[in-house]
Amino acid sequence: MDVVQSETSAPKAHVGGSPFNVAVGLARLEHDVVFAGRRGDDEYGRMIARSLRAQGITALLEADASPTSVARATLDPTGQASYEFTLDWTLPSADELEAKFCALAGETAESGQTGDAGRTGTATKDQHSQDQHPGPLEHLHAGSIGAMLQPGAETVKNVIDRAHAVATVSYDPNYRPTLVPNRDEARRQAEEFISRADIIQASTDDLDLLYPERSHRETMDAWLQMGPALVTVTRGPSGAMGLTRAGFAEQEAFSVEVADTVGAGDSFMAATLSTLRGMNLLGASRRPALREISPEQLSTVLRTAARAAAINSSRFGAQPPTAEELDHALRG
Repeated sequence: MDVVQSETSAPKAHVGGSPFNVAVGLARLEHDVVFAGRRGDDEYGRMIARSLRAQGITALLEADASPTSVARATLDPTGQASYEFTLDWTLPSADELEAKFCALAGETAESGQTGDAGRTGTATKDQHSQDQHPGPLEHLHAGSIGAMLQPGAETVKNVIDRAHAVATVSYDPNYRPTLVPNRDEARRQAEEFISRADIIQASTDDLDLLYPERSHRETMDAWLQMGPALVTVTRGPSGAMGLTRAGFAEQEAFSVEVADTVGAGDSFMAATLSTLRGMNLLGASRRPALREISPEQLSTVLRTAARAAAINSSRFGAQPPTAEELDHALRG
């Protein structure tokens, strides 16, 4: 849960968390999504469950006995958020997560399909009603606190290793020094996920915190050399940039009246994945094609993702655009 407050407003609770926001963003862009994140059997946990159902997202895990995790966000006068956290990140084993996903998808572990920590399926919501099984795993997204905070982060890593044979993988470090104050440890942890991922998204804040000794472009170059096909970096009001083996591209930010920036990067991530899927570049079988993404395709990804982030930033809290809203804005 995100509990958001500012100098002029009382605290207000919103269902949030970076991978959750990406899941909502993908669902609003009409993708079939399974979300694997823990929640407590408390009022906040029930709010999360209701929100998942309302968005047509399938929850992989049931509520447990620990309290729901909370991030308290304080907004400055420009709408930028700073966070404090009360967290419990204990997950079932990777074996259990795989078995749960396979059962949910109507598959067996022997078939080679795998569990996930946030995925886009092979069908849109208008093809499958909410109570039908999701299809085989196509893409897995993980990141933020879930890929930094132990003991759950190690489980997420194991799930990614299992998923790699059938799914492409995306990762957003979304680094929080208040949770992992040791920069060297955070950098080591982030790089373990970067080397496993096909698509990386980070913000300039992440890069400045993790690698203050080098430029943003130097970090992007270094990350690309670790194995990903695509690295994107969001720059707030300065837009975004992307790097692939075919080259570097930049995208200006779209002009909006900013309500706040909560969830803007997650909306950018969701739109990136949705656009790549529309280009038939997600899924393990498409990994070679993703590695050959063209400069024109990269520009389309950045433009679409930046527009989604701008729509989100024009509203209070994490509110990713729907497919209709995004299409309308891109045509405008």
